[in-house]
Amino acid sequence: MPRVSREQTDKNRLLIEAASARLFKEHGFNGVSVADIMASAGLTHGGFYGHFESKDELAALACGKAFEESAARWKSFAKDGADEAAALDALAKHYLSAKQRDQPGAGCPANSLAADVGREDADKPVRGVYTRGLKALVAALTSYSNARQTKRLRKLALARLSMLIGAVTLARAVRGDPLSDEILEAAREHLGFGSE
Repeated sequence: MPRVSREQTDKNRLLIEAASARLFKEHGFNGVSVADIMASAGLTHGGFYGHFESKDELAALACGKAFEESAARWKSFAKDGADEAAALDALAKHYLSAKQRDQPGAGCPANSLAADVGREDADKPVRGVYTRGLKALVAALTSYSNARQTKRLRKLALARLSMLIGAVTLARAVRGDPLSDEILEAAREHLGFGSE
């Protein structure tokens, strides 16, 4: 039986990581099996343990990668000299949208994984990874401001983060009812961003 090249092994690992991040965000950690992940990556179940020691290891890795992508996206809203209001407006239009609500697999792990991470034991690696990811989003929010970094600015960023995540989480829970769109619109308006 021919051996898989190192290059192909690395490509397979990336496929597994991408598939797991999407599936975990869509179905939760316990709603996805190793077989589901491998099938989604187009690989056989038996190859999983050649890449990862456990599903817990993969969950932490996938969570971290998903947060890296979200933090980079959040930082991109402040590019090109955008002031704080413009950066926050761009973030809100992106985050408090029907697309974010309806496509959890392509969205932010902060809202799609919150309940699952909260159910994990404190010693699970994904707990620390999730915490670091949230801190990266807070840092992205505080970076929008040119003001000196203060406790007040941090508290404002935490409140905004909570509203963004909470609004999408609730809107997702009642998707299909007009209340879902109302929640997203109310959050945009309350945060001072206006409606779409």
